[in-house]
Formats: sequence, C-alpha cells, structure tokens
Amino acid sequence: MAWRDYLKDGIQLPDRVYVFDTTLRDGEQTPEVSLTPEEKLAIAKQLDALGVDVIEAGFPVISKGEMEAVKTISEAGLKAEICGLARAVQRDIDVAVDCGVDCVHTFIATSEVHMAKKLKMTKEEVLARAVEAVEYAKSRGVVVEFSAEDATRSDWDFLLEVYTAVERAGADRINVPDTVGFAIPRAMFQLIRRLKDRIRVPISVHCHNDMGLAVANSLASVEAGAEQVHVTVNGLGERAGNASLEELAVCLNVLYGIPTNIKLSEIYKTSQMVSSMTGVIVQPNKAIVGSNAFAHESGIHTHGVISSPDTYEPISPELVGRSRRLVAGKHAGRHGVEEMLREMGFSLTKQQIDEILAKVKEIGDKGGKVTDADLASMAEALTGSLPPEERRIRLEDLIVVTGNKTTPVATVRLLIDGKEYRSSHFGVGPIDAAIKAVKNVVSEVAAFDLVEFRLDSITGGTEALANVIVKLADESGRLVSTRAVREDIVMAGVEAIINAANRLLYLRERKP
Repeated sequence: MAWRDYLKDGIQLPDRVYVFDTTLRDGEQTPEVSLTPEEKLAIAKQLDALGVDVIEAGFPVISKGEMEAVKTISEAGLKAEICGLARAVQRDIDVAVDCGVDCVHTFIATSEVHMAKKLKMTKEEVLARAVEAVEYAKSRGVVVEFSAEDATRSDWDFLLEVYTAVERAGADRINVPDTVGFAIPRAMFQLIRRLKDRIRVPISVHCHNDMGLAVANSLASVEAGAEQVHVTVNGLGERAGNASLEELAVCLNVLYGIPTNIKLSEIYKTSQMVSSMTGVIVQPNKAIVGSNAFAHESGIHTHGVISSPDTYEPISPELVGRSRRLVAGKHAGRHGVEEMLREMGFSLTKQQIDEILAKVKEIGDKGGKVTDADLASMAEALTGSLPPEERRIRLEDLIVVTGNKTTPVATVRLLIDGKEYRSSHFGVGPIDAAIKAVKNVVSEVAAFDLVEFRLDSITGGTEALANVIVKLADESGRLVSTRAVREDIVMAGVEAIINAANRLLYLRERKP
C-alpha cells in the first residue's frame, strides 16, 4: 500500500526522485572515519551497482589524497554522475574540475550567524560570491549544483533572492541544506513549496540528523516537490549524521510509490561494506539494515510471522537483500522455538520443545541471551536424554561453596524414584566437588565411573552458555555419552552427569 493514494490534498509528489549519495564526502566527515583512495573507489563502485544517480566523491581541494581519490573515481567509468564539492572560490572549483568530475557542488553560507561570525561578509557580498561561483563553474563546462549552507536558519526572503540569482547565473540544480538538523518536517515542506513557486530547476535537499528528523525532513521536502535527496549509507556524516540512504530509498519506494534508480536488493550488501570499511558499527535497531530489523522474539509476533510474514513485517527482508531471523528469548513462544529448531534440522517432540522453551525463558529471566548455537546445543542435549517420565534420578537442589582460601564443597539434594537423598563432598574445584556429591548418592542405584568430562563455550564470551559432554561407564562396561547446556558451568556438569546416570539405569533395566 502506498500512502500517495491518500495524500491528494496540498502535496505535489515528483514523478521520480534522484538519489545524491554523499557517503564519500559528508559520510567520511563522520568523527574518526578516514578512507584511503582505494577504499573510496571500492565504495564508489558498489554505490554505482546500487544505482545512485550522483556520487559526491569528495572535497578535492582539502588534500592530495582526496584529489587522487576523486580523480580515480571520475576515471572509473561509472554510470553515476561524479560530483566534487567546492567552496564558492575559483581555486576550489578548478581543482574539482581538473579531477574530471561531471558536476561541481559549490556552496556558501546564507544564515546570519554564518555570514557574520564565520564568513564576516554582508548579504550583498555573499550574493555576489554565489553568482560568481556558479558562473565560473558553468564556464568550466560542468553540471553545477548550488547549496546555500545553513539554508533552514537563513532569512527566507534572502534565501529566495540567492537561489533566484544563481538559477539565472546558470545553476542546474539548487540544494537546500538543513546543515545543523534544525528544521521540522512542516517547515521543510513550506520552504520547498515556496521555492517551487519561484525556481524552475530541480530542487534538492540535504538534511542532517541532529534532532533525529533527517529522513522525515527529506520526505516532507519530497511531498512539497523536491526532486532530489542527499543521503549517506547507514546515515553517516557530521555529528549525528545525514539522512539514511536505505531508509529514504525504501520509504520512497514502499510508502510513497515513487520510483528511484536504487536496486533495493543491494542495500544490505552496501551497508555491510561501508560499515566494514569505515569501522562504524550499525546499531542493532537501525531501520532496514540493523541486525534486529527483521528479527522476531515475541511469541505473538513469531506465531504471526510463521503463519504469514506480512502480519508483523512491513516489507519482506528479501526486498533489501536480507533474511528473516527468529530469536529465542524470554518473550519467545512455542511456535517460534519450534520453527527455529525445525530450520536447524531438529525433529523434536512437543515435550522436548516445551523443555527447551522453559530453559530459554529461565535464562532470559536472569538477563541471559540464547544464540542459535545455544539453541542447537540444547536440542542436541535433549535428543540424547530420556523423556521426563523415564528419568528416575532428578536434581532438586545444588549448593556449592568455593573460594581462594576455602576447599570447594558441594551439597546436592536428589530424588531417586521419588525418595529424597542428600550428600556433601569436597573436591579440587566446584565441579569436581559437585560430581563427587552426586556420585555418592547415585552409586546406591547405579555405580559408575566418569570416563570423560569435556567443557565447551558455545559462542565465546563471559555470558556464553556452557556445553558439557560426559561419558559414564557402569560396572558391566556399558558406556553412555550425554550432554547438558546451561548458563552455569557447575549446573551444566551436574545435569550432564545425572542425564548419563539416568540413561545407564534405563539401559540396565532393558538390557541386563
């Protein structure tokens, strides 16, 4: 469903929106981000494959490396228009043009605060400089896009005067920067609407995200008729960043039904590449490209998504080159856990699934996380264990005391055939003490020797679940191997031992 069918009063949506990507210029101005010319070329090639219309390759005058990068990208034979940034200064423009760019994006500030405190120029001087820059850039035979820096905080009458003058001077596009992210959607709409009444060349917007409104402000501008939006991959940029390419592209396509040249299936690949090269990690809850964007944990949600994905997904993950992910956590339900296990290749009984679900919720209630690998290990552990009704030995309680000056001691309380037993034992460590305490009790019904005890961390890290695998042998030479998965290493060890002891008893009764 596209909202444009409902938005017929007062808006004038363009037939197509052009995407001007400034990841390699404004995106690289993200604090602590610096790209080599080779990295910038690699990203430019991916942006071209993504289908952006304009690639702002950089600000050539700032350094030799930047000049080299812009020149290399200009010579790469890409389909996109290659643009270089330049102040309203002849030298900046010359350097950009000499790099072989198709377009020069020239700018000068028009707000009172910038003119008085940064430029130290009058309105008349700024207006003259803007016109001269556009005329000079046009004389160099390139496409010219003009930006009035800090446009949204400028006097709108003066802003209109500047834009009208640069249009007469030959500007091919004008750009309206919300340089410090100070605009609100209604203001952007009204400003662009006023410009559309006076300006005949295409209007572009460049919105920053200081107040979290970059995408909203860009969309409001499009509603007023703006034909081009400046974006960056993953919303990179100065301070809080720029309007996010992935969010704008999907919103325009899905919510407004406005075509762009963006190949949506390349979005996630592009996001991952830029994240890797810049070292800026994408936040998990980032729209479209965050790791949680298509992840479902809630039982109600997973049940709905399994039945029909569109119940809780506004778009299919495949549209942007992604896949759906179900998550096991304390909010999970049977349907979600069962589907996750089925996709992993496990065919478990309802009882086993309920047992795994109970463990997942128990871990979640303690603030723990359950990864896919954890879930698989739980299932593997259960496939080798007996159903609850066949387990003669049950752990009721375990207390372990240890310390650097205390010999570890463990006390266990077990139920064997419904009768309660208690035992305490010392050991060289808490696991050794606990296993010896269990063995003391269990030996009355099933004497065994511990043949092997192996402890693995499933996913690594201090919060990873412990995966314990044990092998037990009884006096007749029967050998069984079982495992247990717990967030507590000692509990995992004890549970594995008890699982194995139950299996020995089960085999003894059926195969004396």
